[in-house]
Amino acid sequence: MTVDVRVETTIERPVADVAAFAGDPTNAAEWYANIESVGWQTPPPVTVGSRMDFVAHFLGRRLAYTYEVVELEPERRLVMRTANGPFPMETTYTWEGIREGQTRMTLRNKGNPSGFSRVAAPMMERAMRRATSKDLARLKAILEAT
Repeated sequence: MTVDVRVETTIERPVADVAAFAGDPTNAAEWYANIESVGWQTPPPVTVGSRMDFVAHFLGRRLAYTYEVVELEPERRLVMRTANGPFPMETTYTWEGIREGQTRMTLRNKGNPSGFSRVAAPMMERAMRRATSKDLARLKAILEAT
């Protein structure tokens, strides 16, 4: 079973500001509630081929995984895939200007759980949707406060 969660929000900031902050993995622990830390394997800034180690807590479990940037269109789209971790996952950020000073950000997580995670996939998908919605709300609050 594939897990596919897509959420979006509108942020009252220009695309350049939203993409610069959200697209920098260094900031992930600030707006993702479940991410504890991010460590760069390759030197910043983000480019295709960049690799980062993430440590997160989700559904009571500690998860350690490595993301690799596989697509980057500055201020439009960023795609990362797990290079290793509990199950294959792809995370996509897209940014779209709606009107001046306003950005629609979409966050999509898609993956194919295996083993126990496969059995728990429907519950995982619901939990991911709740968590991701809260994360985007937190990002919106942070960016609109500055």
